[in-house]
Amino acid sequence: MPPRTLSILVLTLALFGCASPRTLSEPNLYERLGSLPAIETVVDHFVANIEADARIRGFFARANRPKMKRWLAEFFCVSTGGPCQYTGRDMKTVHLDMGLNDTHFNALVEDLVKALDKSGVSAREKDDLLALLAPMRGVIVTR
Repeated sequence: MPPRTLSILVLTLALFGCASPRTLSEPNLYERLGSLPAIETVVDHFVANIEADARIRGFFARANRPKMKRWLAEFFCVSTGGPCQYTGRDMKTVHLDMGLNDTHFNALVEDLVKALDKSGVSAREKDDLLALLAPMRGVIVTR
């Protein structure tokens, strides 16, 4: 083998040998959150926070709690790259007649952050999830 070819081969092996598997296949947000069981824990805390929040609990007073939890878990799962299928209605339809404003949306976000903190979600994953969900403001806020 010519010296030049050998040098290129050694350099290539050295470069690829230094790459960590994590760099080559970074886990998606769903995996980094801890997959469905961890998402369900966050949802449990989130719904409990909503129920305790005088600013918004009235909007959810008549909601079917088990279905709401299932749909939220599915929504977060799908949104973060998980293998779930979302079986609920689209977010615009769900929130259209609720009359939520920016104050209500901010309360929801605060309740979600508390749930993420209580569930032990790290800052990076929390920031990534909130950034992913932030565009929902335009769909959820209707007044």
